[in-house]
Amino acid sequence: MRAELRETVDVAVPAERLWQVVTDWPLQSEWIPFTRVRTPAGDGQGLGGRLEARTGFGPVGFLDTMVVTHWSVPAEGRRVCEVLHTGRLVRGDGGFEVEPIDATSSRFIWWESFELPLGRAGALGWRLLAPLSQAGIRRALDRLRTLALQRA
Repeated sequence: MRAELRETVDVAVPAERLWQVVTDWPLQSEWIPFTRVRTPAGDGQGLGGRLEARTGFGPVGFLDTMVVTHWSVPAEGRRVCEVLHTGRLVRGDGGFEVEPIDATSSRFIWWESFELPLGRAGALGWRLLAPLSQAGIRRALDRLRTLALQRA
């Protein structure tokens, strides 16, 4: 069974600036709760870039490894980053888009589509965790909006 998440937030900064904030991988640690992001080699930018996100509390958590499978950064217009989650626990696709609304504001769209582990038990667990996951993403996007405005 696959699980799907999608959230959107409008931010009063230009799309180019918002893209710079969201693709600063270590900076994601400031807006994604309980998560530390790093690039094991290089800067993680562009097709084939590699990322590692550790999510958890203290010693309890998991490592989410990813590889960038799509990277589109036109001079103007919608910018896109898609990843393949390759970890032991989180497997599937995810990504985000930054699209301009006008010259001074943009929209951030975050989505995830992943395979649930543990068969029926995983599907049942997802029913319980989905609302918490959705709330966590909304909280992250609120923090992203604040951070992007501070860094504008």
